[in-house]
Amino acid sequence: MNKVRLIKPSMEFRDQYLSFYQDWISSGEDIVPWVVEKDPSDFHAMLEFLYSEDSEEKLVTSNWVPHSTYWLLNDENFLVGAVNIRHRLNQKLLNCGGHIGYGIRPSFRRRGYASALLYQTLQIVKEMGLDKVLVVCDKGNVGSEKTILKQGGTFESEFIEDDGNMVRRFWITL
Repeated sequence: MNKVRLIKPSMEFRDQYLSFYQDWISSGEDIVPWVVEKDPSDFHAMLEFLYSEDSEEKLVTSNWVPHSTYWLLNDENFLVGAVNIRHRLNQKLLNCGGHIGYGIRPSFRRRGYASALLYQTLQIVKEMGLDKVLVVCDKGNVGSEKTILKQGGTFESEFIEDDGNMVRRFWITL
């Protein structure tokens, strides 16, 4: 896992990203993080979207927060994961979204990539000046909960979303 790395999204990884996206679609699972749900058929427009609100100055939607997206490459330079970092929290994110949303493509799970991705993301968040972050997962997502706990997560509470889904909330001090 020493050679995995987070990169900023770029046109260079278009084909790999399309494969990553299709892996999620084929799985039938909910896609995480939320930015991966964006249809990449117009890849240039998708990249513009990913960079469109990555600072306070760029925000155009009043109830959104600045966010940055990174892709995880494995030691073979293959795109296996994605993370979306919310630079601050609004009420919805405080309840059930958190600072960090991440996902590993379904066909590459249970190989340690989620732990590596979250570890590297925590280094980025620390460099951004945050000293404590909220990370959440659905109740019953044992793999994600173990990953969060492994990176120092402390369970705080559960939150029931409007659709009845139960979210478990963890704080990680950096």
